[in-house]
Amino acid sequence: MKIRDLYQNSIERLQVAKIPDAQLEVSILLCHLLKISRAELFLNEKVLLPKMLDEFEELLLRRLQREPISYILGEHEFWSLPFKVTPDVLIPRPETEILIEIVLQIVKNSEEDYHGAILDIGTGSGAIAIALARELPAATVFSLDLSYSALQIAAYNVKHLQTQNRVHLLQSDLLQGIRDQPLFDLIVSNPPYVSENEFAVLQPELAFEPRLALDGGSMGMETIERLAVQIWPVLKPGGWFFMEIGAEQSELVKNAFSTWSFENCSVYKDYAGLPRIFQARKISD
Repeated sequence: MKIRDLYQNSIERLQVAKIPDAQLEVSILLCHLLKISRAELFLNEKVLLPKMLDEFEELLLRRLQREPISYILGEHEFWSLPFKVTPDVLIPRPETEILIEIVLQIVKNSEEDYHGAILDIGTGSGAIAIALARELPAATVFSLDLSYSALQIAAYNVKHLQTQNRVHLLQSDLLQGIRDQPLFDLIVSNPPYVSENEFAVLQPELAFEPRLALDGGSMGMETIERLAVQIWPVLKPGGWFFMEIGAEQSELVKNAFSTWSFENCSVYKDYAGLPRIFQARKISD
């Protein structure tokens, strides 16, 4: 079968399965298999051998079963960097890039050559930690995750993206592995915040992602409420905390942090205009 025929046939199969962006996804899978660019793909008149057709069929069947294409490829681009991803870690989202943008805006305005100690809670693939380490070369980043499997993926990405001298990984259930001392100038987190009701209406692809990194309990606030208690002792006076949250959680999050001496508590919206990034600053002594 010629590539162009396989391309058209595969698009139709994805469309029947109601998988969006069928043309883009088929071209990505074909380019991955054939190790060619998209421009080469559309100019290629090559006839694929049965072995290659079988290999592509395996990839396509995985996508038809709604496995995320990033897991099929084993890689996902985030902050213009290639991250290794497996079902042990969440696939980094564009919304999380907003968190990084806000952090950089704050710290670069306050200190041109930022030397702070940064803590990333629930690092997963290491996406936030690595992006910040590359953007803030004088900073030191400490990354926590409960999952040892996730930390193995993060360790690969740290080394592959050449941040091993400044990103330090530690297995910990939130901040239980950290001393209750004001050690950090900046803390960031993308915690589990999906509520039980939201799981019923989420895309089927999320069934492949680690539940541990998504499930925030009945209201999506269980981990966030634990963080509200644990953040205060380890954040330096004047230090900043930034966290990705659910679109319906603004007031709940503000209330959770209201019992502690934080200022500048506010929520930024994402590209869809939904509340997404919470920020707070520990009041200086």
